[in-house]
Amino acid sequence: MLDFVQVVSDEMGRMIEFDDDSTHWVSVAVRESVINAIKHGNQEVEEKRVTVEFTVAPADEPTRLTVRVVDQGEGFDPVEVADPLAPENLLKSSGRGIFFMRNFMDDLRLQRAPEGGMEVVMVKCLGTANS
Repeated sequence: MLDFVQVVSDEMGRMIEFDDDSTHWVSVAVRESVINAIKHGNQEVEEKRVTVEFTVAPADEPTRLTVRVVDQGEGFDPVEVADPLAPENLLKSSGRGIFFMRNFMDDLRLQRAPEGGMEVVMVKCLGTANS
């Protein structure tokens, strides 16, 4: 379903009239979030689900996309995530997902979800430049 989520993300970007670059970088952030939820959150347990919600606002002429990704895992402390730019991490093949999300979106919140699991909420606004 990862490819389907990416298609929905791309369509939401087009609906809000993001430019092609913004649509692409939002898609990368969403994909990274879902992969993290599957791999790290749910520990690739097939019975566990990842919920992805897309919301646009305001409804009549959308200028903001909010994406909420929730897993069924144990959660983590975002402060303890290794800095991918630290010299000891530069050559590692993983560990950049949250970094990408922070840089490609206008707002990022990582928190325990009310229903359990980890919740990632990302916001991208029309007219904001990408990093």
